[in-house]
Amino acid sequence: MPTGRTARASRAVRDVVFVDGVRTPFGKAGDKGIYAGMRADDLVVKCIRDLLRRNPSLPPERIDDVAIAATTQTGDQGLTIGRTAALLAGLPRTVPGFAIDRMCAGAMTAVTTTASGIAFGAYDVVIAGGVEHMGNHPMGADADPNPRFMSERIVDPAALNMGNTAENLHDRFPGITKDRTDAYAVRSQQKLAAAYEDGRIQPDLVPVAGKKTGAGWTLNSVDEPPRPGTTVEDLATLRTPFRAHGRVTAGNAAGLNDGATAALLASADAAAELGLPVRMRLVAYAFAGVEPEVMGIGPVPATEKALRQAGLDISDIGLFEINEAFAVQVLSFLDHFGIDDDDPRVNRYGGAIAVGHPLASSGVRLMNQLARQFEEDPSVRYGMTTMCIGLGMGATVIWENPHHEHYGQDAT
Repeated sequence: MPTGRTARASRAVRDVVFVDGVRTPFGKAGDKGIYAGMRADDLVVKCIRDLLRRNPSLPPERIDDVAIAATTQTGDQGLTIGRTAALLAGLPRTVPGFAIDRMCAGAMTAVTTTASGIAFGAYDVVIAGGVEHMGNHPMGADADPNPRFMSERIVDPAALNMGNTAENLHDRFPGITKDRTDAYAVRSQQKLAAAYEDGRIQPDLVPVAGKKTGAGWTLNSVDEPPRPGTTVEDLATLRTPFRAHGRVTAGNAAGLNDGATAALLASADAAAELGLPVRMRLVAYAFAGVEPEVMGIGPVPATEKALRQAGLDISDIGLFEINEAFAVQVLSFLDHFGIDDDDPRVNRYGGAIAVGHPLASSGVRLMNQLARQFEEDPSVRYGMTTMCIGLGMGATVIWENPHHEHYGQDAT
């Protein structure tokens, strides 16, 4: 008979909690942007350091891993950026790190991947986030798509240009008119402006000092992309760069941006042991694939999968944080689930159309905003962060509000 130790046949799945999240102000990509001339890794390092500053009860050596996402993993976004960022941030050399790429859902995947490790028992505390300096690394730069994509018609050529996929969504859903998308975009700008005025965005921003030739040093403490005075009439005049007489413009889509995010996750037991706050509990998550040429519809099947896993219905979700890559993409999601364009549960602080979308970093921005709304509204038990992903995917994470009166009772 075999002798010696026997591996455990099973282990209990542990609760995973979102402890804290921060981000840099988002900038406009390009020579005139606030982060022109800066390194991407320096941006994410500032986020990691600020997480430690905000959570002094956490000994740095208790961090079990650092997962940082970037869509273009080269130059200052390469060299296994999770590990290099950990070292640059001054974490002990015993803390490992790794890099992740799932395009727009990079930071979201960093969260779900490390959360799975916490649930399994491999980690107690992790840092997960993302960075994208689209000024240093324009989307698709140096990419070399396999010629089989076209020769064997594996994907439509439109799938390699996100703006074209948004125009395709308009074709598929003719009820989503340009007037609707422009009106949605204006509301996004207005909601972000109101959130700034009420001080709801600033608490999770990490100020970043930048230096420009001839201008000296500037402390960047607010987002650069917002245009709060935007009107529907303004948007009606913008050109449609992806198609003649199209419907997608720079006004009803997210821009090209630079920025970084980072979140602190832990097991519920470790959070209690270390005196760390619990801002959300992870309930379920799912990723799904769709036709690449209509990638914006990806959040729909991802959400359906996550809801099935959680044993919930869309009506159980009291707050939605939907990444606004394109207004048409958000509206296709809302229409599918029978949610009004101006439903107060959706993107209360505005979204990426106003604040920007530095690709791999955006997932944690959604989580930061949802956690802040949970604190403000204890009546909501469940919330959702969801986004579309290039090449035809979607991602959804469902969270529980610890401030709700039934938190943890018969919880999913």
